[in-house]
Amino acid sequence: MTRRPRLAALCALGLVAGALLGGCSQDSGSSGELLDRTNSSRSGSPTAEASPTPTPTSYAVKPPGPFEPPLRTADVLITGAETLPDDLVARVRALDGVSEVLRLSLASAAIDGRTLNVAAVDLGEFRRFTPDASARADFVWKRLAGGEVAVDPSVSKKLVGKGDMLPLGNAEDSPTVHVGAYAPLVKRIDVVVNAKRGEQLEIPTDNALLVSTGELTPSALEKQFERVIGERATMQTLALEFDVGPQTAVLTGGSVSEAVGTFSYTNRPNGEVAPDPAWVRGYIRTEEVPLLGTVTCNKAFLPQLRGALTEVVARGLADKIHPDEYAGCYYPRYIGRDPSNGLSMHSWGIAVDINVPGNLRGTVGEIDREVVAIFKKWGMAWGGDWSWTDPMHFEMNAVVRPG
Repeated sequence: MTRRPRLAALCALGLVAGALLGGCSQDSGSSGELLDRTNSSRSGSPTAEASPTPTPTSYAVKPPGPFEPPLRTADVLITGAETLPDDLVARVRALDGVSEVLRLSLASAAIDGRTLNVAAVDLGEFRRFTPDASARADFVWKRLAGGEVAVDPSVSKKLVGKGDMLPLGNAEDSPTVHVGAYAPLVKRIDVVVNAKRGEQLEIPTDNALLVSTGELTPSALEKQFERVIGERATMQTLALEFDVGPQTAVLTGGSVSEAVGTFSYTNRPNGEVAPDPAWVRGYIRTEEVPLLGTVTCNKAFLPQLRGALTEVVARGLADKIHPDEYAGCYYPRYIGRDPSNGLSMHSWGIAVDINVPGNLRGTVGEIDREVVAIFKKWGMAWGGDWSWTDPMHFEMNAVVRPG
């Protein structure tokens, strides 16, 4: 079996002097500074806290005890659409070479044109999988225990609103959470909350496993993992050696998530993904709608898109939408074709881009605002409202049914 490079072992033991990231960044998958959002202090050795921002006590949990080494390497992420069964978890734990397994809850949230992976975790256990500086920063875990969130520094600060509030979704009633700290987390996890916050956000409970393979590289155990999880989950390798294989896409939010389904997918060239054909057969449809003609979208989204376009016509605004400038609905890919940006909502078939030439990213857009209001009425968020605007883009953020 292949042994991992010595650098990874040094990082796991916290022996790289003064490193927030440095040579250990390949294991953390993140970059940036630790930032205590309460006192805005940046340091590898965080300073004393100022008066913390109040958070609802109903989301508070008991803070974890003092950090106890050693750290664990975050090597493999196993994800399912629903709670992973106990027998699967037990079999993963029993694999020869697996040194640690942590259950967590994981889903994606669409925010201003980005898709962030949000994890609800056991704080005391999860901190041992984070980079050394984050694991040792007590303020990070106190903030999380109090109901705030920790955000990886790779996440754009433009997504965080006034008062350091982060909306977890594009709907008007999407929950907003206070960012207590920026701290390097784990590759493919952008935001961390405690377990009670995870319940509020309707993240599927214990649908993921974070696995450490210790001194072994994950590829040495790949076949064993595949035999254990079968079709019940997907496996993604977080270690630097490779970044391929199937993954699982789960949206936060009850009604929309239930309506559009969850799917596993594999990476394709040029930033595209290939969703599970069974999900495509079950959810993706090609139908006729007013103005745009033939479209291919999620079956849950089509009634709302048809309703919005029908109302546009009924209100005499048909000339405000240009069918020859329509750029599609179902298009499985990463945002900007960059995996670090997360999956595009087009991957679920719940977004449309219209009147493209006059509504490019970063502009106020030329699209008629009455049309915008109609689309919003029919349960769609508009990219023109985002911090980095995308006025051609509308995406489903609520279930609205005709009649």
